[in-house]
Amino acid sequence: MSNGKAETNKTGAGMAGFWNRYKDKHPNTAQFLVFFLLSNGITLLQLVLMPVFKSIFAQTPLVSTSFQVLQFGQNFDGSNYFVFDYAAGSLASGGGGGLAYFLAVQITIAIAQIINFFAQRSITFKSNSNIWNAAFWYLVAYIGITIGAAAAQGFYKAPIYNLFMNTWGMGSVGETTADVITMVINSAISFWVFFPIFKIIFKQETQK
Repeated sequence: MSNGKAETNKTGAGMAGFWNRYKDKHPNTAQFLVFFLLSNGITLLQLVLMPVFKSIFAQTPLVSTSFQVLQFGQNFDGSNYFVFDYAAGSLASGGGGGLAYFLAVQITIAIAQIINFFAQRSITFKSNSNIWNAAFWYLVAYIGITIGAAAAQGFYKAPIYNLFMNTWGMGSVGETTADVITMVINSAISFWVFFPIFKIIFKQETQK
């Protein structure tokens, strides 16, 4: 039994040593790998939380409350284009999920990003800069990315849900699948935008 523990400890120490040597030789690549792993963990958290909040809000009248704001131009069919386009009615009935779907998405993302802020700051970038200053710029970036991701979602959300729910006739399973795909796409957008932003706001300052 003790031999097994010794071998495990030896293997762990060897891996830790390898990782430390790799960080010394390739600090930027190592940092990106840690960022990548944490980001994927956060994405998995979102995939777990999203259906929970969605099922909770689906039981409320908010499904029948339209949430369509920031109108810019028109869609290809001539209808108004909204950055945040959540028409009243459930997705299964042809609606956009209403305010219920919007809140489910945004609360899920907000929780994930709060965790992401502290994890990336402490683990990936090991930042010791002013946390309130970093939090302010993180919030600014979060709002900007949320609006940008929502605008992009206007181009792929409806076709994805229509494909899985109607064209392929997958019903509720298709809706869940489309939920996962849209959340992954949204997370991928955040992933590539946030990394250079984190490099700026999560600094390691020399102690005086």
